[in-house]
Amino acid sequence: MSLCDFRRHRCFLHKLLILILLASSGIFLFKYTYKPCTLQDLRDGTNSAKNQICKDKLYRLLRLSPEEHHELNCSRIMKGDSDAIRKALEVNADFKKKSIYLNEQWYLNLTADCQKFKDYRKYLTIPMDKKEEDFPIAYSMVIHENIEMFERLLRAIYVPQNIYCVHVDEKSPVQFKEAVKAITSCFDNVFVASKTEKVIYASWSRVQADLNCMEDLLKSNIQWKYLINTCGSDFPIKSNAEIVHVLQTLNGKNTMESEKPSQIKLNRWKYHFKVDNSISKTDIEKMPPPITTPMFTGSAYIVVSRDFVKYIFEDSQVQQFINWTKDTYSPDEHLWATLNRMPGVPGSSPSHGKYEQSDMNAKARMVKWSYDEGDISKGAAYPLCTGIHRRAVCVYGAGDLSWLIKQHHLFANKFDPKVDNTALQCMEEYLRHKTLYKNNL
Repeated sequence: MSLCDFRRHRCFLHKLLILILLASSGIFLFKYTYKPCTLQDLRDGTNSAKNQICKDKLYRLLRLSPEEHHELNCSRIMKGDSDAIRKALEVNADFKKKSIYLNEQWYLNLTADCQKFKDYRKYLTIPMDKKEEDFPIAYSMVIHENIEMFERLLRAIYVPQNIYCVHVDEKSPVQFKEAVKAITSCFDNVFVASKTEKVIYASWSRVQADLNCMEDLLKSNIQWKYLINTCGSDFPIKSNAEIVHVLQTLNGKNTMESEKPSQIKLNRWKYHFKVDNSISKTDIEKMPPPITTPMFTGSAYIVVSRDFVKYIFEDSQVQQFINWTKDTYSPDEHLWATLNRMPGVPGSSPSHGKYEQSDMNAKARMVKWSYDEGDISKGAAYPLCTGIHRRAVCVYGAGDLSWLIKQHHLFANKFDPKVDNTALQCMEEYLRHKTLYKNNL
């Protein structure tokens, strides 16, 4: 027997011995070695040997880990390990020097073959759980730039039972619009809004963009249960299974920021505002709002029931109020908050002060404002941002993640690969691991 033959023989005996030992322990892994996995095998909640093997196989195929940066340890970063975060800063600085970002042409080339695109970008194209499959969610995605960030957001929230409407700003470059259309055309449940707006900051057009998507989503054959609206710099901090669980516990209620307005914010609807290429205040005073309940302020980002969305298009009083808000300043920050405190509106809460919800108490969106950051032990709302600030909002860095994933919110704002790609990469790996294994990275 040659040395080569001896080694093969010894290897075979070694494998056989392992199988015998496993069998004697009641772990019959060899039974499943060559049998294909089924959807039921993946959904098996018993954590059986085959269930684990099938999950491992799928995770190897769909893992979203920063493979080009082996020194980046996302598991330790998510636990707040200072050495791992320090290393992430070095990796991110090196990445920014190289400026390796995915552009519109890259997506146009890859989406020429949709199956290749979905395989290469590792989209999850099967529902992982029966409860998730039976609880479809609708998304309104209002975007205007940064094609890579949009596609990574879509990939993070994509499951085949949900439905996604993408509103692209009329002002966006033609190639950006083409790239978005190319990406959405690769999915049966993702589409571009049938009507699009030229979105002007703080004007009615931002609300109208969401309303356009809401109308389209209501026409869909998918009987979605809740609607979540997003922008291009959002990213989930919960898996789809966790989002479904939160929405089920809401039991038809909506969740969004809704508080009594400050004196300064009262001026947002005291005067008529006009819109050209920007919004500006006039000296024309407005009539009082056509509702008997108080006005409230909040955020543009909401989590609302299907019944809420249907109601706002059908109720005459709501339609009057909507028309009244069209010439106010930043109507997205008082329209939804007010509707959610009006009696009779599905999923709403009473206007009494006991029902006020700050952005931290609501579950729609986690935003770190620069003026509320600092030492929590000394009264700050949240720890200092480890990324940068953009219009007083934190663009998250890797050092924010361990705190961020402990929050009860469904999404966080803002993320940007051009600011900290490691933060985005680790969120992707964390969420994909949680999606397949139902536990932390």
